[in-house]
Amino acid sequence: METSSKSNYGDQIKSLLEHINGANAIVVGAGSGLSASAGFRHYYERDETFLKYFSEFEKKYGYHSTFDGFYYRYRTSEERWAFLAKQLFCMLDAPTGEPYKHLHDLLADKEYHILTTNLDAQFERVFPAEKISAIQGDCRYFQCGHRCHDELYDSVQIVHSLNNAIDADLNVPTDLIPHCPECGAEMEPWMRSRVFLEGRKYRGEYTKLNDFLRKNRNKNMLFLEIGVGRMTPMFIQEPFWNMTYALPQAFYITVNPKDAYLPKELENKGLAIREDIAEVLIDTKKLAENGK
Repeated sequence: METSSKSNYGDQIKSLLEHINGANAIVVGAGSGLSASAGFRHYYERDETFLKYFSEFEKKYGYHSTFDGFYYRYRTSEERWAFLAKQLFCMLDAPTGEPYKHLHDLLADKEYHILTTNLDAQFERVFPAEKISAIQGDCRYFQCGHRCHDELYDSVQIVHSLNNAIDADLNVPTDLIPHCPECGAEMEPWMRSRVFLEGRKYRGEYTKLNDFLRKNRNKNMLFLEIGVGRMTPMFIQEPFWNMTYALPQAFYITVNPKDAYLPKELENKGLAIREDIAEVLIDTKKLAENGK
């Protein structure tokens, strides 16, 4: 695999806008890099948000990102739910990222669908739910930890109650820990884990995407990948490569400051923009506005 040979940033932005405007259908594939470009880097970094919300957890447990905090082996449920409450509250309470707004403006009058592995529900703030397929979960929901039944539950009110109840030792009261109304097991955030519920909601997310692909597969289609890294390439990146290669009128663009890769097989059907995502989106929006 090679990065794009294009070196002129202005030409790249122009090409991106031309493909957005020229496409009959656009599939956006977005990973955590899009949220990172909005300033939400606490998932993998010890950033200002991490220090604001999790400095006490860092002192007690020694981890330096919320990703590590999510997979940490806590001694008690009270400790674990104190972290989960803080993590989910941090996502729910975050402002809407500017790059999401700019992407919305670029796609506003287009035929598009969004495939995302992000859990932070940022897309749902600016895009219609029917145009989003969140395939790795959503911080706004709980599920049964034993997956005893196929139902998701709203997490927002419970998360706020738990967050407000975290004590000085970073525990929550036992009686506030949410339990499944069917089997009594502890609930879990509906986020990719060893017990992730792949039920009706999960299948429905793929159904929305597949319906869009079937409807538009013979059209001039743009696969626009934004902020997808190499941790889970099988969910967005590799399917985008395969579909771009297989569909005669498809084109692939990836935007990522570190992991923008273009396979040799797609060098005539793709573009890799290895630049800051937030800057690319705002510069493309400005170019679009200037052209009106």
